Amino acid sequence: MQDREIKDLEKSLEQIWEVARKFGLDPFPTRFEIVPATVMYEIGSYALPGRYSHWTFGKAYHRMKTMYDFGLSKIYEVVINTNPSYGFLLETNSPIQNKMVMAHVLGHVDFFKNNIYFSKTNRRMVESVSTHAGRMTEYEFRYGRKVVEKFLDAVLAIEEHIDPNFFIKRETISQGDKLKRLQQKPAGRYDDLWQLGEKKEPEPLEEEKPPTDCLPEKDLVYYIMRNSPHLQPWQRDAMAMVHEEMEYFVPQMQTKTQNEGWASFWHSRIMRELDLTDSEHMEFAELHSGVVSPHKGQLNPYYLGYKIFEDIERRWNNPTTEEQEKFGIRPGSGREKIFEVRELDNDVSFLRNYLTEELCEELDLFVYELVEDEEWTITEKRWQRVRDQLVANMTNFGFPYIEVADGDYNNNRELYLRHAYEGAELDGRYARKALEHVYTLWSRPVHLETIVDDERVVMHYDGQEHDED
Repeated sequence: MQDREIKDLEKSLEQIWEVARKFGLDPFPTRFEIVPATVMYEIGSYALPGRYSHWTFGKAYHRMKTMYDFGLSKIYEVVINTNPSYGFLLETNSPIQNKMVMAHVLGHVDFFKNNIYFSKTNRRMVESVSTHAGRMTEYEFRYGRKVVEKFLDAVLAIEEHIDPNFFIKRETISQGDKLKRLQQKPAGRYDDLWQLGEKKEPEPLEEEKPPTDCLPEKDLVYYIMRNSPHLQPWQRDAMAMVHEEMEYFVPQMQTKTQNEGWASFWHSRIMRELDLTDSEHMEFAELHSGVVSPHKGQLNPYYLGYKIFEDIERRWNNPTTEEQEKFGIRPGSGREKIFEVRELDNDVSFLRNYLTEELCEELDLFVYELVEDEEWTITEKRWQRVRDQLVANMTNFGFPYIEVADGDYNNNRELYLRHAYEGAELDGRYARKALEHVYTLWSRPVHLETIVDDERVVMHYDGQEHDED
């Protein structure tokens, strides 16, 4: 990119920032960097720059880069939720693409700063993951890369199973002398689990029964990290690092549709305020329509979120007489309302409260299922059922709800898990593989209670073979 283009982009950024502030957006200071595709896809696959290495990140990078090289997909921007925030622009973007991306990023950063679900986010997460990477490298050097990688395979298999309400203060689970012997000078949340510089393996810890007053426990990663009967301190610390990073990602998982809708809503309005030529307006219109258009065979979160925010602003600007009397809506309060929604809602409440019958019809939303393992068929078009299905798909990030029911099952420190069945059965093959990973972390037989064909089934794995009854 030439110096003249960079200077023009810097001038445009000043204008975009001023327009965003005029509209009432309140983002963190944001730093933009123009990077080549290799860097863009590295950041996109690792989710944060400087993160520890694992083959799953490399797999994601290879897939993204291959899609880009063959012209099948393209990441226009990556934004990091920190203070100050970071936005990365692809160097092959056109000037209009980069202007729209900058406006889009400022919408994201405003959402990060002001949405309640991000209020407990670690705003220095880039520094934190860099520290994590250094500790992981230390463990790889000390115990062997293959050993650490195999352990991370097991942890990452269940990384989504943490408590989404982590920001509510958790009562500390007492571990007695077990944790006291691990404590040094604490500088972080999990430093009691880490012994940097300790070259010899610590003495085996006396086994204690796990506490029962905290059960059932939704946070599977946290429970195993604290109560597994055989994990070494470095393994507990590795789990703690994964857990802390997942805490950072949870709000983004909870607000994907709303967040993308908010950023799309504002990039469209900010760009309209810029002094663009006719050809630039045409290029922007084409780009914008590509972002907020429906996708074949799947739901586009940009499109859905954008349309809902537009509908909220329209309805609160021009409420019916019934809406004014019943809900106290003031005419002309649309802008105020969308800022309120941006502050207080997540995807579940966003869809539950603001996806209307009219929107379902306009967006042509429906539920389709695989009927008799033969063909995909539309099975539901009633808007309430469609809305409820969307909400159900987003509850717990779309993952099955698994909780720890007993950490001392059969009085033998076996782990008993329970699936909170809500109509969707587990994938049996996937569940059995997940049990193997849990066994790696717990070292004793593990059990999983679930529902199959409307009957209670308990799956077992003892380290050698699977069974169920």
